Amino acid sequence: MHPSPITLIGLQAATMQSSDRSGADPYGLIQDAALVLAEGRIAWVGPRADLPAEHARLPQHDCGNRLITPALIDCHTHVVHGGNRATEFEMRLEGATYEEVARAGGGIISTVKATRTASQADLVDQALPFVDAMIAEGVAVIEIKSGYGLNQVTELRMLRAAREIATLRKITVKTSYLPAQAIPPDYYDRADAYIDDVAIPALHAAHAEGLVEAVDGFCEGIAFSPAQIERLFTVARALNLPVKLHAEQLSNLGGAALAARFNAISADHLEYLDEAGVIAMAAAGTVAVILPGAFYTLRETQAPPVALLRKHNVPMAVATDMNPGSSPMSSLLLAMNMACTLFRMTPAEALAGTTINAARALNLPSHGTLAAGQVADLAIWNAQHPAELAYRIGFNPLHQRIIGGAL
Repeated sequence: MHPSPITLIGLQAATMQSSDRSGADPYGLIQDAALVLAEGRIAWVGPRADLPAEHARLPQHDCGNRLITPALIDCHTHVVHGGNRATEFEMRLEGATYEEVARAGGGIISTVKATRTASQADLVDQALPFVDAMIAEGVAVIEIKSGYGLNQVTELRMLRAAREIATLRKITVKTSYLPAQAIPPDYYDRADAYIDDVAIPALHAAHAEGLVEAVDGFCEGIAFSPAQIERLFTVARALNLPVKLHAEQLSNLGGAALAARFNAISADHLEYLDEAGVIAMAAAGTVAVILPGAFYTLRETQAPPVALLRKHNVPMAVATDMNPGSSPMSSLLLAMNMACTLFRMTPAEALAGTTINAARALNLPSHGTLAAGQVADLAIWNAQHPAELAYRIGFNPLHQRIIGGAL
């Protein structure tokens, strides 16, 4: 049952409808705006002076001249997992690289061990504090990946835990099946066998249970080759599931171009992406998901090619990559600031990256902008200008989150 229709007034509205059109205000900003909410969606948005007569009679809620934006979207997280890797954080500070930790049996594999021993209830209980932190910053949609099970039983358990989170909190959860994140110890030097024995059969099982909305992989020297990822993606295509890919994080294996050949909805990380890969993504309409938390935590020096992505009009999303190893960060506002300070994205690009472009990265055209017909997931901020959201560090200006039109 939807809340009663209402008109919000006293607003500066960043509609994000002009965020990818040169020459226009990058925020699609409307001064002294009004928004009409009805049946869980935006019925009208525009200057308050232009409010149609049929809406002027509705009850009004004065937002005190605050900023309103689409609610934020975190389009890349690993929030469901067991344990933590604080000791590996210490190891890296003592000089070990991410690749050295992984090759020594640490990294993702240590999280796999903790996740395999956790029940579904354990996984949900550990994830909820991070989800609550995201909600407190105006997030209405999160993507949650599997990938720390690396066997069918645990991968499905992770996806079920992600689904359960959506029943416990007022948040939309999009699930991505990520079986090809690491090679488990029992398949050492047998990555092709792992794809055949585990990744593909578990994909069929997850799809049959309705647990998966996209298929993901990690294309890297310490993980899976383009040819191995291609076999997984071929099955995803046969099941009519969209794909996305961790690509070009530590080296350039051509993963982004591979993803583009499968019309991937996103390619993520991309620090070592070259112009040929950017052009392939542009042609396929693949979103580039920028993940500054991992760059920061791993103390990397190779930044993603933001200028090339701009040049070829590839939409850029920004996400936390919340995970226990390379990006133990649950603040999307901090990710926005990092994208600006570390990668020289503009505040407008950062906000587009957590609204309209994050929605594109999750195949959610009904989210991410303020426009008639869009889902009324909104964030009201104690701010006057949208640049403030990426500007401050360690400060949360959220005043109110509106989900499905409910104040």
